[in-house]
Amino acid sequence: MSTEQSQDPEKASQGEEKAAPETARDAEAVQQPEKAPKGEKTPKGEKGEKAPKGEKAPKGEKAGKGEKAAKGEKGGKGGKGDEAPEKPESEIHPRLQERYHKEILPALAAKLNRTNPMSLPRLKKVVINMGVGAASAEKKYLEEAVDAMKLIAGQKPVVTKARKSIAGFKLREGMAIGCKVTLRGKRMYEFLDRLISLALPRVRDFRGLNPDAFDGNGNYSIGLTEQLVFPELNPDKYTRTQGMNITVVTDSENDDESRELLRMMGMPMRAQGPERAAGAK
Repeated sequence: MSTEQSQDPEKASQGEEKAAPETARDAEAVQQPEKAPKGEKTPKGEKGEKAPKGEKAPKGEKAGKGEKAAKGEKGGKGGKGDEAPEKPESEIHPRLQERYHKEILPALAAKLNRTNPMSLPRLKKVVINMGVGAASAEKKYLEEAVDAMKLIAGQKPVVTKARKSIAGFKLREGMAIGCKVTLRGKRMYEFLDRLISLALPRVRDFRGLNPDAFDGNGNYSIGLTEQLVFPELNPDKYTRTQGMNITVVTDSENDDESRELLRMMGMPMRAQGPERAAGAK
């Protein structure tokens, strides 16, 4: 028994030695979270302090949408430099229309001895008409006339059709035989300005317009034998000669008043009767 007891303390000491490492491992396992490398790698926990998402407001303060308005206030597209803003199209008037209101109406009122400006003759409209008789045989002639009138007037014309059938002209009712356009307002003044200053001086052997070409109601008609007097048309494209009739409609029923109005606007009319004889002397 004594030998067994002597051996038991040795076994006990060996068991204690074995248990000691286990307890040390347990202690290390408990202390493992506090290891310096893993414990110091707290950036994951500190990432919230690094640059919190709530503190990323500098992006809003950097150049916020509210501050982008400053770019619009800076000068804007319309505020480049100190240049005066361009006039809208509604305020731009043709030069003949401005001259009519500023110079022609006062001079006409003085010549006719009238104080009421509403009683003075005024322009109502201008009608341009092209009769294309050859369109009954060749439709392309009518298409050329429509294109030419569109360039001359700046407005799409209306195709006119025959009202009744005429066997001698090989014409049937409803057949397209011409085109016309009616101009009013700014386009009317622009067309008259181009007619007086550009087209009529280009007419071959031009010696003035007939002063008696009124219809008795103050309306004046002009006949042109070719459309190429207007510089808008290319002579290489429009090779066929095509004439036109131009009627200037006024609100006056007196031919003399309308004649005086058109002369003041620059319409080149020939001298009339005694005036022509006086000019010859």
